[in-house]
Amino acid sequence: MAILALCCSDVKLDIGKCVMLCVVHDLAEAQVGDIAPREGIPKSEKQRLEASNLQEAMHNFVYDMLHYSAAAQRIEALWKEYEEQETVEAQFVKDLDRFEMALQASDYEIRDGTQTLQGFFDNSLPNIRHPEVKSWANDLEIERRQRGLQD
Repeated sequence: MAILALCCSDVKLDIGKCVMLCVVHDLAEAQVGDIAPREGIPKSEKQRLEASNLQEAMHNFVYDMLHYSAAAQRIEALWKEYEEQETVEAQFVKDLDRFEMALQASDYEIRDGTQTLQGFFDNSLPNIRHPEVKSWANDLEIERRQRGLQD
């Protein structure tokens, strides 16, 4: 996601802050991971569990590992900014997260030769709001159509 942020040409965004938001977001996700659809957990419960696990991971980083140092406080502030989704940078990074999920699903389709990942695209791409990220998503959808994976 941080590399995708660096690829953006939107001069209204603070790209440095976007990169930091991406890193902090991915830091927690890297520790927690995702709950896969095959686990059969209902969507509302999945969202609750993931949010709880991410919050616990951030608490671990900020308080246990970094002992609420100045760096830990910066990380916590960035985490809260992303979670609250009140800044244009946080909203942009959320769109990057949505796009990256679809991009990863596309890679799995290519690698594994599977055609069963449409749900990842349906749950992420329509929710992208940033114009440049939306154009990347459109390009991805065109590529999938050319591979015969989308109506």
